[in-house]
Amino acid sequence: MYLPPHDPHVDDPMRFKPLFRIHLMERKSATVECMYGHRGPHNGHIQIVKKDEFSTKCNQTEYHRMSGGRQEEFRTWLREEWGRTLEDIFHEHMQELILMKFIYTSQYDNCLTYRRIYLPPSHPDDLIRPGLFKGTYGSHGLEIVMLSFHGKHARVTKITGDPNIPAGQQTVEIDLMHRIQLPNVENLCNFNELSRIVLEAQEQVRQEQQRQEDRTEDGEGSGPPTEVREPGNEGAAPLKEEPVQFVLPVGVSSRNENYPRTCRMCFYGTGLIAGHGFTSPERTPGVFILFDEDRFGFIWLELKSFSLYSRVQATFRNADAPSPQAFEEMLKNIQSLTS
Repeated sequence: MYLPPHDPHVDDPMRFKPLFRIHLMERKSATVECMYGHRGPHNGHIQIVKKDEFSTKCNQTEYHRMSGGRQEEFRTWLREEWGRTLEDIFHEHMQELILMKFIYTSQYDNCLTYRRIYLPPSHPDDLIRPGLFKGTYGSHGLEIVMLSFHGKHARVTKITGDPNIPAGQQTVEIDLMHRIQLPNVENLCNFNELSRIVLEAQEQVRQEQQRQEDRTEDGEGSGPPTEVREPGNEGAAPLKEEPVQFVLPVGVSSRNENYPRTCRMCFYGTGLIAGHGFTSPERTPGVFILFDEDRFGFIWLELKSFSLYSRVQATFRNADAPSPQAFEEMLKNIQSLTS
């Protein structure tokens, strides 16, 4: 299992944790060992469910228990998962979310089903190379997301989730047709100024969508479009653009204060927010900020919060999608699992 670094160190490398292993024996037989817990390898089972899917089951879950009971298990998990103790976490809401995650993840006892995911296909006109990124999500800590490009839009899909937004959901969508020109640093410090710019972009997008719907109703949408703009025309070679100074507006919270102080370009986007259990999900306006080839950010206007994303540098073999269609189908499948 690949785990994100300890919150909020988003630029640190991923962590690796073995979950099971297979011993290949003579006469084409094999034994499976579960590696979960702290009492050493023990008997496990792996079953191939269907193509690109398999399940693991621990046959000796008592090896996962600790002599100090659930409290010792929780404190050990907290040190490994978050790199800290419960006494280090003063925020009551954060304590509640962490405990919720422990209860949810520990109940499975390494009895899990795995499905293949593909890395997104890339194109020379993409803003940056697509792929996996680590991102800050407030009290939820660091999560893994996937950046992919789809014509006039880019998507950020959650690969790991939290009690509010589960894995598979599209956490951020970027409108590559609507660049946002940030004000100078002095005015950027004013949240109201940034809010005005973003809401103007939101209204412009709404009006364009309305005009498109009206044309479709009038029968004008059936013919070929008068103009097709590829996202590469709007943002080609972004890293050749001169960087501009960047600072978070006053009042916008960030888990990591060590964010880049220059950016290359910004776009209007929307972020997905919801209550616990993925209740009442809605898309809210925000700003996508491209810092460099390996980092981007998103300002959640309604939450007054900033997420920083840093590229996962680990390499994965045989992870490329066989076709763009296969990648799109995979995105739909992982989203449907939690919708």
